[in-house]
Amino acid sequence: MPLSQPVTLPFDLRRPIIGAPMAGGPSTPELVAAVSNAGGMGFLAGGNKTPQQLTEQITSTRTLTRGPIGVNLFVVSANDADDEELEAYRQELQDEAAGYGIEVGTPRWDDDMFQGKLGVIRDLRPDVVSFTFGCPDADVLDELNTLGIHTAVSVTSTAEACTAEDRGATILVVQGPDAGGHRATFDPAVEPGTEPLPDLITAVRNAVGLPLIAGGGIGTRDQVRGILALGAAAVQIGTALLLADEAGTSPAHRAALQDPAFTETKVTRAFTGRPARGLRNRFMDMHERSGHAYPQIHYITAPLRAAAAAKNDLQALHLWAGTGYRTTRTGPAADIMADLAP
Repeated sequence: MPLSQPVTLPFDLRRPIIGAPMAGGPSTPELVAAVSNAGGMGFLAGGNKTPQQLTEQITSTRTLTRGPIGVNLFVVSANDADDEELEAYRQELQDEAAGYGIEVGTPRWDDDMFQGKLGVIRDLRPDVVSFTFGCPDADVLDELNTLGIHTAVSVTSTAEACTAEDRGATILVVQGPDAGGHRATFDPAVEPGTEPLPDLITAVRNAVGLPLIAGGGIGTRDQVRGILALGAAAVQIGTALLLADEAGTSPAHRAALQDPAFTETKVTRAFTGRPARGLRNRFMDMHERSGHAYPQIHYITAPLRAAAAAKNDLQALHLWAGTGYRTTRTGPAADIMADLAP
């Protein structure tokens, strides 16, 4: 039955804006704290970090804000990667690597040190922990909820939303198709949905009874108001914060976001094997692929991405960005938050 009123978050925010966790550097303790100090809630990106690095970032963030903070973790499922396909992709990338004088990376699978990071969450107890790429088992969510840590799961469909609710999540992060970076789709072999965010919010609200944080392509105050009017308890912004003073966005990524030569975004699996939206460039177009071997492809391309960054080669970098990237502005995160606040 459709809900008549939005379900509110289990904590108070002066501004209903969440700073998205952006792995790879942008989500620094300074950015997270700035978003929280401005009345919202910032999220640290735990993906691709060691437990020790995550510990240091949470500890640092706590010294910078008394506001609520969140931490995001990847839920990496085992996959049935085709070794021959992975080797074929390595060979395809040999010329790219030779141009930088390096070797292509070696594929491997790991779970991103999930259990170690859960231990950090148990010890340091951020206000919220969110999960991307999948939903943890019910016993994990129950334990965290019992510890007083709110649990959020990123979803891209009503089926995923129902799974997360059934397992005990207390919040859903509804990610629409215009979002920058990786899609949160549980099954990486499935092409992510294209249902517009407003329609997705309505469908999820009709299917579950949890508070919703909604994001994907949001970059203006009118968009924030529109999403909240549909019943979301808060909006999540990521690309809108990439040029913030406090963000750890690389100089190359900052330059690309402001370069008129980049005229559109595109969803690709070329860099990591999981679908992700970024500024369209040569690497995406040359290496179209449907393989879903994550994190194996992430490790294959890691040396290439590092070399491209060192050479400031914008046509070979993963320049994650949502469709609203043209509205991204520079300045303190507090000013960006004020511009977007309803």
